[in-house]
Amino acid sequence: MNESFDELQHLAGEYVLGTLTAAQRRQVAQRMQNELVLRTAVEEWERRLLPLTSLVEEQEPSSQLWPRILKDLRRQSATAQSSWSAWWNDVRFWRGLAASGFAAAAVLVAVMIMRPSAPLSGPNFMVVLVEPQERTPGWIVQASADKQLTLTPLRPVSVPGQKSLQFWTKGEGWDKPVSLGLVEPGKTVKLALDKLPPLQANQLFEITLEPENGSPTGTPTGPILFIGKAAKMT
Repeated sequence: MNESFDELQHLAGEYVLGTLTAAQRRQVAQRMQNELVLRTAVEEWERRLLPLTSLVEEQEPSSQLWPRILKDLRRQSATAQSSWSAWWNDVRFWRGLAASGFAAAAVLVAVMIMRPSAPLSGPNFMVVLVEPQERTPGWIVQASADKQLTLTPLRPVSVPGQKSLQFWTKGEGWDKPVSLGLVEPGKTVKLALDKLPPLQANQLFEITLEPENGSPTGTPTGPILFIGKAAKMT
């Protein structure tokens, strides 16, 4: 296959991370038997990413954990504000992600898509936005203390007609979430957060499904499609 260096590296990284579909994994495994360049790229990603798994303490989730999480997900309030509060305060949901090893995967995803760029002043933050039910990564947020933020899609997202995706954030102690604007599926967004308080660890970010022109109330009204908390990287 005539792939560029970046495309090959991205494919190898996804293979090591485990974000490919079963069919794609089989295809890559078959190609590695005959393609030295791809096999070498996969081995390099394995060496590069394996040490990051030590960032998460191993935990054995109980047999009751996932049924409890699923039960909590099904009973989320129909109102957007209560839905946001429920996710913010649902310790079991966030612990469940960590216990399943998702925290390590989140770091690996971020490392895989981040490219060298000009140094940012102040601490850097990373957020992996996942589907609440499936825990599948959909977007990456990269932000810095100088209030520059980039939202990067990891895969296509289907949006129904007359609907839109709206990006939100809420820091601890805030009265309500703040809209960061509408986002287009598959499009990278760069924002300046100069009107918001400084970013903080565990700050919540989410993308909801809203009417075509965005929420009419100034707070989320639709279902949460992707959600995540900020992790301080430096």
